[in-house]
Amino acid sequence: MTSEVRLGIGPNLAQFTLLVGVNALVGAMLGQERTVLPLLAEGEFGLTGVTLTLTFIVAFGLVKAVTNLLAGTLADRVGRKPVLIAGWLAGLPVPLILIWAPNWGWVVAANVLLGVNQGLTWSTTVIMKIDLAGPARRGLAMGLNEAAGYLAVAGTALATGLVAARYGLRPEPFFMGIAFAGLGLGLSTLFVRETHDHARLEAGDRRHEAGAGMRASEVLAEATFRNRTLAAISQAGLVNNLNDGMAWGLLPIFYAAAGLGVGDIGLLAAVYPAVWGLGQLGTGALSDRIGRKRLIVAGMVVQAVAIGLIASSTSFRSWVAASVVLGAGTAMVYPTLLAAVGDVAHPEWRASAVGVYRLWRDAGFAIGAVVTGVVADLSSIGSAIWLVAALTMISGLAVAALMRETRPVR
Repeated sequence: MTSEVRLGIGPNLAQFTLLVGVNALVGAMLGQERTVLPLLAEGEFGLTGVTLTLTFIVAFGLVKAVTNLLAGTLADRVGRKPVLIAGWLAGLPVPLILIWAPNWGWVVAANVLLGVNQGLTWSTTVIMKIDLAGPARRGLAMGLNEAAGYLAVAGTALATGLVAARYGLRPEPFFMGIAFAGLGLGLSTLFVRETHDHARLEAGDRRHEAGAGMRASEVLAEATFRNRTLAAISQAGLVNNLNDGMAWGLLPIFYAAAGLGVGDIGLLAAVYPAVWGLGQLGTGALSDRIGRKRLIVAGMVVQAVAIGLIASSTSFRSWVAASVVLGAGTAMVYPTLLAAVGDVAHPEWRASAVGVYRLWRDAGFAIGAVVTGVVADLSSIGSAIWLVAALTMISGLAVAALMRETRPVR
């Protein structure tokens, strides 16, 4: 096995690059909804309450969170590639349902399937890149993975906004999703290779370490509360996606209420993930050099400041600037959290640990949608945005207090 299987991005460059492309398609599946769906809720289905409008994010977040946990466990048991293919099969009907949905319940159902798609495919591409990269360049690997995904989110959010501004909210903006799902399934089935042997190779190199051989229930406890570092990472991931749920579901409504058109809202929906995606090309590799903790703490603080700027601003230019800052803060945090999980977890249960982390992280979508929706309906959208800013600052302070550095500077 060792003569055929080698760790590192260089020795596995073709497969690594293919997986970067596959994850871009995963992100594009998510991006097709970022601009259009919150506007579709009121424009075509007549929903007025913010909480009701955000039910599609609640459904997506809950299903994706649970599917992440399942994906990690299955990837350790049956291999990575079957889980990846299953995720693409779940995503095939999503754009078709969004095109033909006769009522909002069908949109929510589409997001249940999208949650399964994202949980299985994105989790698996993360795990496979960690397998291939080995311990030396884990931050760079996660930066490239997340950059591809979120640049695709940004590009598709912008493209669907432009299409919707010209042709309407349905069906044209969702035509791209049909192509993304078909291409992702084809590439994953025909060209992606299994990477479980790479994890086994690294596990052999670390066979004398404590912590090997954990059961799934033990990994859940370890990554949730037993290990302070993993617990700090999990809560930071949850709050980060609470922010993203707000940006996805609440900010388009906030901007529309301020009088912005669909095209401008689409641009704002694209700026934040675009900066986030591009920034990760540098921040993931930077965390390999300077360590994980300081980037995570600083990134959460930057996000909190940016969200406060969004809440207090009233002009398009100010919102663009705040979105840039928000994307930069998220870029500091997102790949670094994943790399830190890979640092701590033993290769034998690393896929399961990634699944647990992503369980709590993506639960943030649902929690954020419920909390911000209720606050917006009871008070105002501005109050909900300020609440998210405060929670983000508190999360950063919790990381500073609880997390140990997982990659000391050498």
